[in-house]
Amino acid sequence: MEFLLGLGIGGLGLLIYRMRLLKTLQRATDSVTRDCLGSELPNSAIHKNGASHDDLNRSRSSDKTTGSLSVTSQLLRALDLLLQRNLFLEQQVSDWKAIVSTLPVGYLQVDEDNQLIWSNSAALELLDIQDYEMDQPRLLMEVVRSYDLDSLIDQARSINKVCQREWNHYPASVNVAHVTTPTAHPLRAYALPLQRGNQVGVILESRAEAQALSQQRDRWTSDVAHELKTPLTSIRLVAETLQSRLEPPLRTWVDRLLVESIRLSTLVQEILDLSHLETAGTRPLKATIIDLPQLIRSAWLTLEPIASAKLITLTYKGPDALRLQGEDARLHRVLVNLLDNSIKYTLPERPILLQLSLIQDPAMINGNRSTESDAKPRTNATLIQIDLIDGGVGFPEEDLPFVFERFYRADPSRSRNTETYAYGQEERSIIANESPSSRLQTQTQIPIQLFQPSSGSGLGLAIVRQIVELHKGTITARNHPEGGAWIQIRLPQKQ
Repeated sequence: MEFLLGLGIGGLGLLIYRMRLLKTLQRATDSVTRDCLGSELPNSAIHKNGASHDDLNRSRSSDKTTGSLSVTSQLLRALDLLLQRNLFLEQQVSDWKAIVSTLPVGYLQVDEDNQLIWSNSAALELLDIQDYEMDQPRLLMEVVRSYDLDSLIDQARSINKVCQREWNHYPASVNVAHVTTPTAHPLRAYALPLQRGNQVGVILESRAEAQALSQQRDRWTSDVAHELKTPLTSIRLVAETLQSRLEPPLRTWVDRLLVESIRLSTLVQEILDLSHLETAGTRPLKATIIDLPQLIRSAWLTLEPIASAKLITLTYKGPDALRLQGEDARLHRVLVNLLDNSIKYTLPERPILLQLSLIQDPAMINGNRSTESDAKPRTNATLIQIDLIDGGVGFPEEDLPFVFERFYRADPSRSRNTETYAYGQEERSIIANESPSSRLQTQTQIPIQLFQPSSGSGLGLAIVRQIVELHKGTITARNHPEGGAWIQIRLPQKQ
């Protein structure tokens, strides 16, 4: 009796275990079946694997009556669908790899440890990677000695967004016995974080052709400007000679001729200056110690006749003395161009605000490098910030991304004619400051000259940007919340 009771209890336990096991298998089978049937498998992939569209429909309809099938049959059906799905995904991956391999742009992929796990032939050629085996992942820095590429990948991974960067890539010499001078390859890269395992994909494109076209355009423009400079100088000399020998009725035409010749000469000189700045971008600065407030006063005095004609004053806020390292003549050109633009677009009898301040470079806090090309952190992290706010209507919002481009001019409705040929009367201080030492008084009866610091062709701000970048600074344009165009410049105090 006891034997039969123990046998019954053991059989009951075995039955319960079998029911639980079948239930677990049923749930797993249903989950696999739903995943496979829910995926979008095209008819062509189904037919290739021996299953027809009607078979798939019957499988889907029988999914509601899975209880009528044995667990073995359901498991076999789920495994078959899983094999079909895996084969279809493998074909998709193979197709995508074939497409990426034939792209005219480069593509590479790194894992969470920055190991190069896949790359197409275009990327290997752009980065000058030789003798690399795809089945043996290696650290990216071992096969490509590029700090810019490595930092771009880290940046995309840290912020989880697509990042872009341009740089000149210098291939490392493999043969140490015959080291040659590397040729720079201008590259542009887009790094995007992938969802799988913290991997990052990088798209590379060569900028060599675009750079060559840009250099050809600049060279052609510079050559034309050189050819125009001599005849324009001759025309201006003839006009100035005739100006003092003609009576007023005829002198008006000579005055107009002289104004236009000055404008064309200024345009030619701006083109030559811009070309020179671009070619001098890799040369060291001839930096000297400059007192910036004094340089601002000097630039404003240059523009005094034009400002006085519109009763415009300059309100200066900042220290009486602030020194920085830079090229005096080029920084003076920056201030003249910016103040000339501000006067041009400021409404009559309204002030222009110029403010100087010292700030901490956010890129240098905690010893971080401010630029990717720095070999070590700089000890001085001080920046000089220049804020210039005019008294006009501000920039059109659609023009803000392009105001520093060559020959780009904003909406003509912003422009106002500021040419005046009269004599200024007594004026109050042109620089209003709380400090008496920074007040400058104008003289009476100041003749307004035919001074034109900018040709109005859209090159003034382009020159400003080139000079600021030459000093390792940044410049931005926006509209001030209280009205007016707002130009902000940040320059390192020490070069």
